[in-house]
Amino acid sequence: MRNASVERKTKETDIKLTLELDGEGKAIIDSGIGFFDHMLNTLAKHGGFNLEFKCRGDLNVDCHHTVEDSGIALGDAFNKALASKDGIARYQSFVMPMDDALVLCAVDLCGRPYFESNAKFDTVKCGDFETETANEFFRSFSDNAKINLHFVILRGENAHHIIEAMFKSLAKCLRDAIKINGDIKGSLSTKGVI
Repeated sequence: MRNASVERKTKETDIKLTLELDGEGKAIIDSGIGFFDHMLNTLAKHGGFNLEFKCRGDLNVDCHHTVEDSGIALGDAFNKALASKDGIARYQSFVMPMDDALVLCAVDLCGRPYFESNAKFDTVKCGDFETETANEFFRSFSDNAKINLHFVILRGENAHHIIEAMFKSLAKCLRDAIKINGDIKGSLSTKGVI
C-alpha cells in the first residue's frame, strides 16, 4: 500500500493527516473552513485517495495559513506515499468542465517542483474561503509533492466552479499519473530515476 502520515505543527497551524493513494475515495476532513473541506473531499473522491485530515489554524486572522500549510502537509504526504516512482505513468493532463468553468490541468511527477496558474478571481470569498488562497494551496502542494503542476483557466465566471474544477482536474491527473503500468520497466526517465 502506498500511504503516509504527516503531522505538522507551527505557531499558526496544527495538522494531522493520513493519505492512502490506492484507496476508494473515502475522506474525513476537518479544516475549520467549510468550502475548503468540500474541496479536499473532492480531491480525495475524484483522486481515489483515502484521506483523513484535521487542521486547527489561526482562522481568527484569516484562512491563508490554514490553506497554505495544508498544501505543504498534503504535498509532503503525497511525496512520501508515492516513494518509488518505478512503473508509474508519470504524466497526465485533463480538461475539466464544470458548468461555466473549463479548466485544464497538467502534471509531471518528476521530482522537481514547479507551479504555474493563470487563475484570478473577482469574487473575494467562497464561504469563509478566500479565493486568492487557492493558488497558494496548489503552489504549496506542488512544492512539497515535488511535481510540476500547471493550470490554465480556459473560461469561467463563477469562482466556486473554477476552484472546484481545479481540484477535480488535479485529482483526475494524479489518479492517472500514479497508476502502475506493467509496460514501464523502472522509471519513465532517460536518467533512470525520477
